Amino acid sequence: MDADPYALLHGPLFSRRTPLDRGNAASRISAYIYGNILVLTALVPVDATEKHVGIWVVLGTALSTFVAHSFAESVGHRVRERSTPTMADRMRELRNSVPVLSSAVLPCVILATGWVGWLEPRTAQVAAEAAVLVRIGGIVFVIARLKNERPTRGSVVGAVLLTVVGAIIVIVKVALTH
Repeated sequence: MDADPYALLHGPLFSRRTPLDRGNAASRISAYIYGNILVLTALVPVDATEKHVGIWVVLGTALSTFVAHSFAESVGHRVRERSTPTMADRMRELRNSVPVLSSAVLPCVILATGWVGWLEPRTAQVAAEAAVLVRIGGIVFVIARLKNERPTRGSVVGAVLLTVVGAIIVIVKVALTH
Protein backbone atom coordinates (compact mmCIF):
# COMPACT_ATOMS: atom_id res chain seq x y z
CA MET A 1 0.00 0.00 0.00
CA ASP A 2 1.09 3.55 -0.73
CA ALA A 3 2.93 5.28 2.15
CA ASP A 4 1.53 8.74 1.26
CA PRO A 5 -0.36 9.88 4.42
CA TYR A 6 -2.76 12.09 2.40
CA ALA A 7 -3.72 9.18 0.14
CA LEU A 8 -4.19 6.89 3.15
CA LEU A 9 -6.46 9.33 4.97
CA HIS A 10 -8.43 10.54 1.98
CA GLY A 11 -8.41 7.55 -0.34
CA PRO A 12 -11.71 6.60 -1.94
CA LEU A 13 -14.00 3.98 -0.50
CA PHE A 14 -16.36 3.75 -3.45
CA SER A 15 -14.27 4.70 -6.47
CA ARG A 16 -14.63 2.26 -9.32
CA ARG A 17 -11.29 3.45 -10.73
CA THR A 18 -9.41 2.69 -7.54
CA PRO A 19 -11.20 -0.08 -5.69
CA LEU A 20 -10.43 -0.47 -2.03
CA ASP A 21 -8.68 -3.72 -1.24
CA ARG A 22 -10.73 -6.35 0.60
CA GLY A 23 -8.89 -6.02 3.92
CA ASN A 24 -9.28 -2.26 4.19
CA ALA A 25 -12.90 -2.42 3.01
CA ALA A 26 -13.66 -5.04 5.67
CA SER A 27 -11.98 -2.93 8.36
CA ARG A 28 -14.00 0.14 7.38
CA ILE A 29 -17.27 -1.77 7.26
CA SER A 30 -16.53 -3.29 10.65
CA ALA A 31 -15.77 0.16 12.09
CA TYR A 32 -18.93 1.57 10.50
CA ILE A 33 -21.21 -1.06 12.02
CA TYR A 34 -19.44 -0.98 15.39
CA GLY A 35 -19.57 2.81 15.53
CA ASN A 36 -23.25 2.95 14.63
CA ILE A 37 -24.20 0.33 17.22
CA LEU A 38 -22.27 2.13 19.97
CA VAL A 39 -23.69 5.53 18.97
CA LEU A 40 -27.21 4.08 19.08
CA THR A 41 -26.46 2.40 22.40
CA ALA A 42 -25.34 5.77 23.79
CA LEU A 43 -28.34 7.58 22.32
CA VAL A 44 -31.17 5.30 23.48
CA PRO A 45 -30.92 5.91 27.25
CA VAL A 46 -30.30 9.67 26.96
CA ASP A 47 -33.01 11.78 28.60
CA ALA A 48 -34.02 14.28 25.93
CA THR A 49 -34.64 17.71 27.44
CA GLU A 50 -34.26 21.25 26.18
CA LYS A 51 -30.81 21.57 27.77
CA HIS A 52 -29.43 18.17 27.00
CA VAL A 53 -30.27 16.30 23.81
CA GLY A 54 -27.40 13.87 23.78
CA ILE A 55 -25.05 15.56 21.32
CA TRP A 56 -22.13 15.47 23.75
CA VAL A 57 -22.87 11.87 24.69
CA VAL A 58 -22.92 10.83 21.02
CA LEU A 59 -19.76 12.80 20.18
CA GLY A 60 -17.94 11.46 23.22
CA THR A 61 -18.95 7.91 22.39
CA ALA A 62 -17.81 8.25 18.78
CA LEU A 63 -14.50 9.89 19.68
CA SER A 64 -13.61 7.44 22.44
CA THR A 65 -14.64 4.49 20.27
CA PHE A 66 -12.53 5.85 17.39
CA VAL A 67 -9.46 6.06 19.62
CA ALA A 68 -10.08 2.62 21.12
CA HIS A 69 -10.76 1.04 17.71
CA SER A 70 -7.62 2.56 16.17
CA PHE A 71 -5.53 1.40 19.12
CA ALA A 72 -7.00 -2.11 19.01
CA GLU A 73 -6.38 -2.38 15.27
CA SER A 74 -2.78 -1.29 15.77
CA VAL A 75 -2.26 -3.96 18.43
CA GLY A 76 -3.98 -6.50 16.17
CA HIS A 77 -1.60 -5.53 13.36
CA ARG A 78 1.35 -6.42 15.58
CA VAL A 79 -0.10 -9.89 16.10
CA ARG A 80 -1.16 -10.43 12.47
CA GLU A 81 2.03 -9.17 10.87
CA ARG A 82 4.43 -10.04 13.70
CA SER A 83 5.97 -6.61 13.36
CA THR A 84 5.71 -3.08 14.67
CA PRO A 85 3.31 -1.03 12.53
CA THR A 86 4.95 1.50 10.24
CA MET A 87 3.68 5.07 9.94
CA ALA A 88 1.80 4.01 6.80
CA ASP A 89 0.20 1.13 8.74
CA ARG A 90 -0.83 3.48 11.54
CA MET A 91 -2.30 5.98 9.07
CA ARG A 92 -4.20 3.16 7.35
CA GLU A 93 -5.62 2.00 10.69
CA LEU A 94 -6.66 5.57 11.50
CA ARG A 95 -8.32 5.91 8.08
CA ASN A 96 -10.05 2.56 8.45
CA SER A 97 -11.41 3.70 11.83
CA VAL A 98 -12.90 6.96 10.50
CA PRO A 99 -16.32 5.33 9.91
CA VAL A 100 -16.65 5.16 13.71
CA LEU A 101 -16.47 8.97 13.75
CA SER A 102 -18.82 9.31 10.81
CA SER A 103 -21.41 7.36 12.79
CA ALA A 104 -21.95 10.42 15.00
CA VAL A 105 -22.41 13.04 12.29
CA LEU A 106 -26.01 12.45 11.19
CA PRO A 107 -27.38 11.78 14.69
CA CYS A 108 -25.69 14.95 15.98
CA VAL A 109 -27.15 17.02 13.15
CA ILE A 110 -30.60 15.64 13.90
CA LEU A 111 -30.16 16.19 17.65
CA ALA A 112 -29.06 19.76 16.94
CA THR A 113 -32.49 20.42 15.40
CA GLY A 114 -33.94 19.64 18.83
CA TRP A 115 -31.35 21.80 20.53
CA VAL A 116 -32.18 24.87 18.43
CA GLY A 117 -35.92 24.26 18.70
CA TRP A 118 -36.77 23.15 15.16
CA LEU A 119 -37.98 19.82 16.53
CA GLU A 120 -39.05 18.75 19.97
CA PRO A 121 -35.99 17.19 21.66
CA ARG A 122 -37.70 13.78 22.04
CA THR A 123 -38.73 13.82 18.35
CA ALA A 124 -35.16 14.68 17.38
CA GLN A 125 -33.84 11.84 19.52
CA VAL A 126 -36.23 9.29 17.99
CA ALA A 127 -35.37 10.55 14.49
CA ALA A 128 -31.65 10.26 15.28
CA GLU A 129 -32.15 6.71 16.54
CA ALA A 130 -34.11 5.81 13.39
CA ALA A 131 -31.39 7.33 11.21
CA VAL A 132 -28.73 5.19 12.89
CA LEU A 133 -30.84 2.06 12.36
CA VAL A 134 -31.18 2.94 8.67
CA ARG A 135 -27.40 3.42 8.49
CA ILE A 136 -26.83 -0.01 10.03
CA GLY A 137 -29.11 -1.73 7.52
CA GLY A 138 -27.84 0.38 4.64
CA ILE A 139 -24.38 -1.16 4.88
CA VAL A 140 -25.79 -4.10 2.93
CA PHE A 141 -25.96 -1.84 -0.14
CA VAL A 142 -22.41 -0.60 0.41
CA ILE A 143 -21.17 -4.19 0.57
CA ALA A 144 -23.03 -5.01 -2.66
CA ARG A 145 -21.42 -2.02 -4.34
CA LEU A 146 -17.96 -3.05 -3.16
CA LYS A 147 -18.63 -6.47 -4.68
CA ASN A 148 -19.77 -4.73 -7.88
CA GLU A 149 -23.27 -6.18 -7.52
CA ARG A 150 -26.64 -4.56 -8.03
CA PRO A 151 -29.09 -4.44 -5.12
CA THR A 152 -31.75 -7.14 -5.19
CA ARG A 153 -34.79 -8.07 -3.12
CA GLY A 154 -32.37 -10.18 -1.12
CA SER A 155 -30.39 -7.01 -0.38
CA VAL A 156 -33.49 -5.38 1.07
CA VAL A 157 -34.24 -8.47 3.18
CA GLY A 158 -30.61 -8.54 4.30
CA ALA A 159 -30.78 -4.85 5.24
CA VAL A 160 -33.91 -5.41 7.31
CA LEU A 161 -32.37 -8.43 9.03
CA LEU A 162 -29.13 -6.55 9.74
CA THR A 163 -31.16 -3.67 11.17
CA VAL A 164 -33.10 -6.06 13.42
CA VAL A 165 -29.91 -7.75 14.62
CA GLY A 166 -28.32 -4.36 15.28
CA ALA A 167 -31.40 -3.26 17.25
CA ILE A 168 -31.32 -6.47 19.30
CA ILE A 169 -27.64 -5.92 20.11
CA VAL A 170 -28.42 -2.37 21.22
CA ILE A 171 -31.36 -3.52 23.36
CA VAL A 172 -29.23 -6.19 25.04
CA LYS A 173 -26.35 -3.76 25.63
CA VAL A 174 -28.62 -1.07 27.06
CA ALA A 175 -30.44 -3.60 29.25
CA LEU A 176 -27.19 -5.01 30.61
CA THR A 177 -25.33 -1.75 31.12
CA HIS A 178 -27.86 0.96 32.04
